[in-house]
Amino acid sequence: MNQEIERRRTFAIIAHPDAGKTSLTEKLLLFGGQIQVAGAVKSNKIKKTATSDWMDIEKQRGISVTTSVMEFDYRDYKINILDTPGHQDFAEDTYRTLTAVDSVIIVVDGAKGVETQTRKLMEVCRMRNTPVIIFVNKMDREAKDPFDLLDELEEELRIHVRPLTWPIESGERFKGVYNLYEHNLNLFQPSKQVVAEKVAVDVNTEELDRQIGSTLADKLRGELELLEGVYPEFETTEYLKGELAPVFFGSALNNFGVEELLNTFVEIAPSPRPTKTEEREVKPDEEKFTGFIFKITANIDPNHRSCIAFCKVCSGKFSRNTPYYHVRHDKTMRFSSPTQFMAQRKTTVDEAWAGDIIGLPDNGTFKIGDTLTEGEKLHFRGIPSFSPEMFKYIENADPMKQKQLAKGIDQLMDEGVAQLFVNQFNGRKLIGTVGQLQFEVIQYRLENEYNAKCRWEPVSLYKACWIESDDPAELEAFKKRKYQYMAKDREGRDVFLADSGYVLQMAQSDFEHIRFHFTSEF
Repeated sequence: MNQEIERRRTFAIIAHPDAGKTSLTEKLLLFGGQIQVAGAVKSNKIKKTATSDWMDIEKQRGISVTTSVMEFDYRDYKINILDTPGHQDFAEDTYRTLTAVDSVIIVVDGAKGVETQTRKLMEVCRMRNTPVIIFVNKMDREAKDPFDLLDELEEELRIHVRPLTWPIESGERFKGVYNLYEHNLNLFQPSKQVVAEKVAVDVNTEELDRQIGSTLADKLRGELELLEGVYPEFETTEYLKGELAPVFFGSALNNFGVEELLNTFVEIAPSPRPTKTEEREVKPDEEKFTGFIFKITANIDPNHRSCIAFCKVCSGKFSRNTPYYHVRHDKTMRFSSPTQFMAQRKTTVDEAWAGDIIGLPDNGTFKIGDTLTEGEKLHFRGIPSFSPEMFKYIENADPMKQKQLAKGIDQLMDEGVAQLFVNQFNGRKLIGTVGQLQFEVIQYRLENEYNAKCRWEPVSLYKACWIESDDPAELEAFKKRKYQYMAKDREGRDVFLADSGYVLQMAQSDFEHIRFHFTSEF
């Protein structure tokens, strides 16, 4: 059992939009032998889109809207990748995904450096002490000076860095990278399908001058000397504590520098780590199975209107057709067709070990954060829903399709892309999201996946917050006074819809015994 757990590597790829996460995922799959040709994400001539972007809306816009899970074997390791959306409107999906992984690869654009979304995601990693590897992408375009980039990474992401490969120039002059970990030179040839050639070179011999010319060779020798002087030796223990990030340079689109990243990654990245629950810490090598649901996706397969719940196995071994205990429902369930993923292609799996991610067919039995065990009552924590900041009333645009609309809204809300509130004053349905793009995605998916049309009506609100109080009389008085602004969420909890920051502030000072919460976990 320990051997199975030791060979697992579960990680997420995160970055600002357009830094090249999806291209990097593709190339990793290429090395894992999972796909033969990488889908050129941008080219119109090649009518292929990225494997991990499988929803129609993702193919049209060239962005990732939902986290996809892919698994493959590489050498003796079993690798689970989660490709996350970079767009900030889908940040919530990414935050949840980070609860299910053991390490992270951050992709940074060599020309733009660290961008806002990358900073936010790094904060989440820091909160959980997740080990981080940084991949500086797009070196085949004009990029910032590598030393400036390293300083910027240290400053902006507040983490120590240590380069393990070093670029020779960038843009049109880009010659390749020197691997400091293995002491060899990789020469760059712009090709999307072929892997670059490696040359074992001693830096201090004339062989280096022959390969890249004497001017660049002298420059490289000087830079390497400087690096050895400035940066301490790479320590794996520091990396595992989340205090040091190794840095790689390359170009994911041209398949360059990716193999070095993958080879170093499988050696140093952590195998599954213990997970905290409210009751105790769950260790991956415990005999009994435990797992939690961190994501739900509707309509992975358009022919079957079904939802899939993604379950992260935290300890022990999951077996098909074995009864497991569902803590929230307080009953046992069997799963006859658990699946493993390659984006939207699924295969049925008989067993899974700690660190794996499996899909369980879901017809309304799961919510995000549910726990499955072999009988023990455990509650996994830390999978938040944030308080939405954008609101619209949702109205049915086609009276004949009332049922389809209701079902569609229900399943999409289970995914946690947005939150549904029912206004107590007029009984209308209100959808709250953290970003504008989500409204478009919901409308598009309702129409294309559920055959239902909706239209939005704007409403100006500032924030939704969950309220509770130990003083029932004061809670009643508050609800009476704010009657027009009270709503219920899907759990039937009280939600106050504040229409401005000032109103919220006044409410907080007028009613001292009421607690206002801005995430749904309290």
